[in-house]
Amino acid sequence: MNDQANKPHLVTAAIQMNSQQDIEKNIATIKSAISDASHQGAHLVVLPENCCSMGEQFATAERFDALSATIANYASTYGVYVLAGSLPCPYRPDGVIVPDSRLRQVSQLFAPDGTRVARYDKIHLFTATVADKHGSYNEAATFEPGTQTVVATVESDYAAYQLGMMVCFDLRFPALAQRLRQAGADLLSAPSAFTYLTGQAHWSLLLCARALDSQCMVIGAAQGGDHVYKNGDIRQTWGHTTITAFDGTIINSYDASALDKTTGNEKNQDYAMVLATLDKQNQQQGRQKMPIFDCHRLA
Repeated sequence: MNDQANKPHLVTAAIQMNSQQDIEKNIATIKSAISDASHQGAHLVVLPENCCSMGEQFATAERFDALSATIANYASTYGVYVLAGSLPCPYRPDGVIVPDSRLRQVSQLFAPDGTRVARYDKIHLFTATVADKHGSYNEAATFEPGTQTVVATVESDYAAYQLGMMVCFDLRFPALAQRLRQAGADLLSAPSAFTYLTGQAHWSLLLCARALDSQCMVIGAAQGGDHVYKNGDIRQTWGHTTITAFDGTIINSYDASALDKTTGNEKNQDYAMVLATLDKQNQQQGRQKMPIFDCHRLA
């Protein structure tokens, strides 16, 4: 028997999209990406933030339950875990409507049987002034922050893995990554829609830093390219979908913002896919060689 084949490992797929405000087209892209990832052996597929629509948050939130059910059905159809990067949701986890005409930014994990394993409501809301056409960003004007950290179980043939859930701006806060590791996380999800300028400056650094902080694999599934809003405004996102190992090294990445539809696997596709394998034994050995959480004193 091949012992290597039976080693605990998890094949992860991070999907880069260029979501516009056509929800049906975005959903079709999501289905294609999940199918492709499943056929390439992925156990876990991570979609980017705002995967069903960039902008139009309130109109998309009205379809939260239906869109969630559709993505759950894709997880079941293709037999994989699917992390629906984020969807705007009009109600809190307990079902109470979000007050003050705001929403929650919700990341959900669906199992291969279509059941929802976990819901994480984004805790850190993007607030910044950026030297781009949009200028000022204040996510709290639209969203209410979540209050609970979430670690969920992902199973493969030979092992169970603990997934700590984050979304985009959460990457700026090392304490969250550390808390997720302390709660047992083996890997961290980071579905994102970084602005072009902040992504260019910090995206890769933040993914590597959070991996080092937590000694977890970090899956950075990103929006990339130009997103044209119905009022004619254009928002640019950085893309560069990347999966980073526990030691801060980049395992695999898509090194562009806009999708190249003329070469390689991206020919005629509306997404890019980055695959990487988490070897749990190797990660555990690395943690044992540098046991930073045995030495951690401040939190």
